[in-house]
Amino acid sequence: MDHKKRMEKLTEIEFTGINVQDKEPRNFSNNASSILIQEDDIETPFGNLHVAIQGDRSKLAILTFHDIGLNNITCFQGFFNFTDMQPILRHFCVYHVNAPGQEDGALHLRPEQDALGNPDSLGNSFTYPTMDQLGEAIHSVVNHYKIKRFIGFGVGAGVNVLCRYALNHPEHVDSLVLINGSADKAGWVEWGYQKLNSWYLWRGNMTTFTEDYLLWHWFGSKTQWENYDLTTVYKEYIKSINPQNLSLLIESYLARTPLGIERELDPVRRIGTKTLTCQTLLIVGDDSPHLDETVELNGKLDPEKTDFLKIQDCGGMPLEEQPGKVCEAFRLFLQGMGYVPTLRQSTSTVSQVAKNYQQQLDDFRGTNTVC
Repeated sequence: MDHKKRMEKLTEIEFTGINVQDKEPRNFSNNASSILIQEDDIETPFGNLHVAIQGDRSKLAILTFHDIGLNNITCFQGFFNFTDMQPILRHFCVYHVNAPGQEDGALHLRPEQDALGNPDSLGNSFTYPTMDQLGEAIHSVVNHYKIKRFIGFGVGAGVNVLCRYALNHPEHVDSLVLINGSADKAGWVEWGYQKLNSWYLWRGNMTTFTEDYLLWHWFGSKTQWENYDLTTVYKEYIKSINPQNLSLLIESYLARTPLGIERELDPVRRIGTKTLTCQTLLIVGDDSPHLDETVELNGKLDPEKTDFLKIQDCGGMPLEEQPGKVCEAFRLFLQGMGYVPTLRQSTSTVSQVAKNYQQQLDDFRGTNTVC
């Protein structure tokens, strides 16, 4: 009875003067916050590479390369526009490199006929570059902009391209940040799925099967269920992809050869061993579909020059899912090489990232870190 009386005394309160606003959805449009000072199409022996430059070209270079199905905007824009990254970017210039035909609004690389209706035009004779050739195409970009040394930042297929370049031109690579990397050729499961995707895409069809595979490849299963808003944005973006051009990149990535690198701890035998010679930071989410491949890549690199970071509560796209943790790890990685020594940890980032990662650097290179 007392409870009933208390309920009767409750009065309704009307909230007035409150404007309810929906959160602005994430989009991939170029805007002023991107700080892009120029975009160029660089001619190489293996096709044109679209390069977007972010920052002051007089500063030390960071060169990025994206994963399949993505480009400089969808793979890197959110992270490099992230608030905590801005103090770091004041010290660098970022060169975002796109694989041939993967930039926004790209034309068909192999059209059925040219503008005059000639089916035997040069467009039809274009052969998409292999992973090795894409690595060499990077060298044309380096020469064009007169870049002496750069920090490579790759995701997925971009990891493979940058590793090949670093193996052939170590004098130009200062260090590498590699996310979801693989050092081996495609497995049978990957080959089967991607062959089917390539077949659909080459016929101009972005099927539900291919869409689901790309979302899994980028995020993994868990993130698709737990971060619906993020995956929805990328699901909408898929509609704007040039399917034929993506088919060509997928075929090239499927035909990749092993990097041929190996870990050799004997200092004498290490001299003739093929491996990355620069400082390398490997990053992967603990729920990433590429976790096993990244662990295998870590096992083939020199532990004295390699740091491995596995991020908790993260799927296949750490730059979008956990940008604060990646930014803090990147800052500490740079400071371990003597860059940006005066920068301090951002208050918006989890302090445990810095604590765990700094402990790794203080102990020895190559220890697995989970944050």
